[in-house]
Amino acid sequence: MKQNEKIISAIIIAAGIVVMGFALRSGIVTFKDMDRKVTVKGLSEREVKADKVTWPLVYKELGNDPAEMYKLLEYKNRQVVAFLKSAGIKDDDISVNPPVITDRQADNYGNEIMNYRYKAKSVITVTSSDVDKVRSLMRRQSELMKQGIALVSEEYSNTTVSYEFTGLNKIKPEMIEEATKNARATAQKFADDSESSLGDIRSAQQGQFSIEDRDSNTPYIKRLRVVNTIEYSLK
Repeated sequence: MKQNEKIISAIIIAAGIVVMGFALRSGIVTFKDMDRKVTVKGLSEREVKADKVTWPLVYKELGNDPAEMYKLLEYKNRQVVAFLKSAGIKDDDISVNPPVITDRQADNYGNEIMNYRYKAKSVITVTSSDVDKVRSLMRRQSELMKQGIALVSEEYSNTTVSYEFTGLNKIKPEMIEEATKNARATAQKFADDSESSLGDIRSAQQGQFSIEDRDSNTPYIKRLRVVNTIEYSLK
């Protein structure tokens, strides 16, 4: 009897060890499966036309009588505004800044001989959503030259033409969706190549949207870009 009990006990212990082994193996495999993942990036890009333009019209004058210079600037300002309105630019889109007159003699540290003591600058700014109309008007600047108004460009100041795209929020959802689809397609290709099946999303990170000029020659064409980073589980 005692011998039979020993045999039964041995069988039970052996069975327990086998079951424990299977359970341990199953746990290890499950753990390894949980650690299987793939991280991919999905890109979405668009090229769009700018929907806002800011055009500063800058011109300068030299003289020795500030009062006369102010009168001349006011007269030319009226000419410039008339030129803009004749092309269909609205009053609300035109901003006339106060003239700025500087004393060149006061800033003359090299004792340079000057024929004109004062320098004046006037800036009239056009801000419009009609980009095509403003760009067309820019090509007619020679008409102002014929009236004695020479527009200048100051690259290192805030008086250069700038273009913006303000409709990002309208196309954000479709770009995010496209980036996510592209990320999933990449993850699916990886899963197929590794003879795995693609699981659920474990984590996702949406990148920042960037808006840049397409190139230096067409600043009115903007390139939009977003990259999503997504981590999938693999089975």
